[in-house]
Amino acid sequence: MPQTIAAPVHHELVIKKSRFIACVQPMADRAGAQAVVSALKAQHPGANHVCWALLAGGQSAAVDDGEPSGTAGRPMLDVLRHQDLEGVLATVVRYFGGVKLGAGGLVRAYTDAVAQALLQADKIAIVRTRTLRCLVPYALEGMVRRELEAAGATLADVEHGDAVSLAFALPEVAAAGLVARLNDAGHGRLTWHGEDD
Repeated sequence: MPQTIAAPVHHELVIKKSRFIACVQPMADRAGAQAVVSALKAQHPGANHVCWALLAGGQSAAVDDGEPSGTAGRPMLDVLRHQDLEGVLATVVRYFGGVKLGAGGLVRAYTDAVAQALLQADKIAIVRTRTLRCLVPYALEGMVRRELEAAGATLADVEHGDAVSLAFALPEVAAAGLVARLNDAGHGRLTWHGEDD
């Protein structure tokens, strides 16, 4: 099950006089990631590289920022993928210490910086939700509300007209079971419409 992290986590490594300052934080999209990277470059004008990796749905990225190709962004992205994370940005600011690390040394340094930061992370499971809407006779409104509460659904909207229209969200894995229970309890008197995935 994919996870995200609750708050930013940091770690700093010094390897052969080079400083690697890592941060992993929640991030929804590439625009947000690029804003964070720009801010880091402004905060660390003396840094040689600000490498980053983003896992955010179809907006994933791996950027080496001048390091040899494949030695920074991709290894950082691999750490995020290996830990089944989603909606996270990893950044590493590198201050070069004068000693070249070689491609293998760079891969290890960027991988370790991100992995060490993630040891401190509070991970949260990402629960996919589904929004449903049903039309309910007034006589059944109380029963439907009790079922929604028992299922852990979140009521989003209620409209009272000729019948009661209820919109609610719940974990995707529980949706089919709840619909079946409500249909049984309502003896076919509930009307479903406008389901969103």
